[in-house]
Amino acid sequence: MEFIDSALDKYVCDHSENEPQILQELNRKTHLSVLQPRMLSGHFQGRVLSMLSHMIRPRRVLEIGTYTGYSALCFAEGLIEDGKVITIDVNEELEDLVREYISKSGMENKIEYHIADATQLIPKLEGEFDIVFIDADKKNYCNYYDLVFDKVKKGGYIIADNVLWSGKVLEEYDSLDRETKIIMDYNRKVHEDARVQEVLLPIRDGLMVARKL
Repeated sequence: MEFIDSALDKYVCDHSENEPQILQELNRKTHLSVLQPRMLSGHFQGRVLSMLSHMIRPRRVLEIGTYTGYSALCFAEGLIEDGKVITIDVNEELEDLVREYISKSGMENKIEYHIADATQLIPKLEGEFDIVFIDADKKNYCNYYDLVFDKVKKGGYIIADNVLWSGKVLEEYDSLDRETKIIMDYNRKVHEDARVQEVLLPIRDGLMVARKL
């Protein structure tokens, strides 16, 4: 996941908005107490997500894959006054931690947290979304895209994380493991979808940003 020199990465972070205190605390706690802390969006990517949210000013955000709640808090920063982030995860073990930091952030009225299978819950969600953020099990990336597409408003965004998959997307397709093939399939699917304008940003492990036309 380290695509630029570590000193340059530090410079980029040092000259980007400081990580809010509540997110610094959640970042630290995730690294100390949760398995696979590299899954956290972290300082730089978190500020990018916050900036995008502030630019778009969403009323409704759907996040697929909560983890410890860091990115949900970032998206919530840019919501309009009555906006809401709906975030879904299957991991019950992290529920107490997620709810603790939603409460500490004062975002209880802006973040709706579900422990559920997203493939089952998404079809039941009503209304349109301004942003959908996909950062969950890779095997369902293409399924999630199809499930949410009609729920994204015209001009809305579908953002998917980990689309560079630690650089493995550069390897020969036939030699790859199943998850890497699925990531490559997802990137190709979005790129070839005439219904969206897309750009793959080499931020952290890659963000595919698709705007619905």
